[in-house]
Amino acid sequence: MAKKKDSGCCRPGDVKAAACRVEAVVSVDERGQMVLPKELRDRAGLKPGDKLAVATWEKNGEVCCITLVRVDDLVDMLKDRLGPIMKEIL
Repeated sequence: MAKKKDSGCCRPGDVKAAACRVEAVVSVDERGQMVLPKELRDRAGLKPGDKLAVATWEKNGEVCCITLVRVDDLVDMLKDRLGPIMKEIL
């Protein structure tokens, strides 16, 4: 099935992107690993082998927020942003 261009969530300027909420509280084990709850993985459609990019925001030199973004969605966002710029350059 082909993915629609606007099918990703959290696009810049998208009003839905502001609907952020705490979905779960997870613990980090001694090896630095954590488990996303099954219900959340199911709702997000995450399957073994899916790739997530870890993005951080810093405040006063310290990481204050960590978020996960599907790599496919991140690539689409970059293409949407950089595509027009690259066309102008080329």
